[in-house]
Amino acid sequence: MGKTTVAALLAAELTHRGYRVTAIDADPNPNLARALGFPPLPLTPLVELREEIEQRVGGGGGFIRLNPRVDDLVERLMVSHRGIQLIVAGAVARGGGGCACPQSVLLRRVLDHLVLERDEAVVIDLEAGLEHLGRRSAQAADALLVVVDPSRGSLETAGRIRRLAAEIGLVRVLAVGNRIRGEADEAYLAGGLADTPLIASMPDSDALRDAERRGDAAAVVDPAVTAAVVRLVDELEARLERRVSA
Repeated sequence: MGKTTVAALLAAELTHRGYRVTAIDADPNPNLARALGFPPLPLTPLVELREEIEQRVGGGGGFIRLNPRVDDLVERLMVSHRGIQLIVAGAVARGGGGCACPQSVLLRRVLDHLVLERDEAVVIDLEAGLEHLGRRSAQAADALLVVVDPSRGSLETAGRIRRLAAEIGLVRVLAVGNRIRGEADEAYLAGGLADTPLIASMPDSDALRDAERRGDAAAVVDPAVTAAVVRLVDELEARLERRVSA
């Protein structure tokens, strides 16, 4: 189990509770569609729409529009399955590539639109850094969940992510334990996360691991995982003081 699996389970539980959910796969190695159980579809990542990027943002040595219209683009890019809407963002080119800045502008504008302008739950599966998030979308986000294994390296990564989040104004950073085998693992994480609250712990599950190896959706196939996902969403609702009316 990793962050993509946690994102998929979170999106599924939010949908089950009546939220309108949009999931965004912003990892350079996109696997969220599979984890959500989407059928095989020819999904074009947002950042690969070169003509759209040129038309809406510009670039190529000219001026760049920082606030392009994206609502119509979002509707065209979305695919739906089992009540969850999905957008694949793709990886922004790095280095000296001339298209990197326009790609980033369009992606961040899409995130702004989804987070700030739509009344729904948005779950974003980010890469290990926070490069995709601009200040507007980050500051409007309810929370950043950091998925942490009970290891020193994972704790160090969590600390770096918290510092990056603070730099862009994302103040609510919460931790989710991953592959937890017992109270000792949970205590190790709680003691090493400093000021980052540990709000839920996902158990190390053979059933879920076997499902992932088969390429199955990240369905809840283990009662312990079911309970952990429910606790995670309960905790988020309590902290964010948001619930869906029956």
